[in-house]
Amino acid sequence: MDPVGEERFALRLEHLTVRYGDGCALCLAERAQAARARQSGNRCPRCGTVWAARDVSLKVREGEILGVVGESGSGKSTLTQALYLDIDPAGGAYYLSSYERGERDVFTVSPQQRKYVRGQLLGMVYQNPHLGLRMRFSASANVAEKLLAAGSRHVGFMMERTNALLAHMEVPVSRVKEPPRYFSGGMQQRVQIAKAVANNPPVLLLDEVTTGLDLSVQARVLDLVKSVQRDFGVTMIVVSHDLAVVRMLADRTVVMLNGQIVEEGITDQIMEDPQHVYTQTLVNSLLL
Repeated sequence: MDPVGEERFALRLEHLTVRYGDGCALCLAERAQAARARQSGNRCPRCGTVWAARDVSLKVREGEILGVVGESGSGKSTLTQALYLDIDPAGGAYYLSSYERGERDVFTVSPQQRKYVRGQLLGMVYQNPHLGLRMRFSASANVAEKLLAAGSRHVGFMMERTNALLAHMEVPVSRVKEPPRYFSGGMQQRVQIAKAVANNPPVLLLDEVTTGLDLSVQARVLDLVKSVQRDFGVTMIVVSHDLAVVRMLADRTVVMLNGQIVEEGITDQIMEDPQHVYTQTLVNSLLL
């Protein structure tokens, strides 16, 4: 049986665990995890181990936008870092339908194959553009770098692809030769998105892409994200502490607290009838 169940699932994550510290008898005891989370958050009171993600499982359908919400430190960014293979988890399994027909755990592949997955099958847009862009290279060189990493060598193709993507992201043609360090935050994010989708990855990860931007700029970036999903048909995971952002973009939403998923469902249902007390607090803060 296909481990992703059905072809419509682009991504499946099983029991992801990320911890910083060796753990001890107290925090390694599986049956005590829920009680620990209520009493001490995601840090073990005995040994100090931080459980950044604890038994996180999710599925994302092809073409779907999944929202991930929660307060700072809830595990949202850890989740995206694990999915983009930026960090090595302590446990769990990760399947992509676009890789080995969804039959091989991506966490277990060789460094060479990890590079292939990151370069061809995944795109990442970081909250901090400095993590996703080379600030001293031109905008066009940043996008071309992604193409080069995937094996492209035809200069004409790369120039055409790069210019088309930056135009699609509304980066003025007069500025494509400038380095992103001279750009506004919103334009830096647009260059990041262009770079992330350069190789037409089936899955795009976006981590707090509107944080720190002016409201008018946020709205433009969100419109751009929606157009990317529509025009490229990419599956997305959108991480944000802002429920308004997730409500605008996401088909389904998961809510994280202390490294765990505490609620999940259709986004409108989560917003209109939250079941977990933490989700109720988040939704009420949005309405105030």
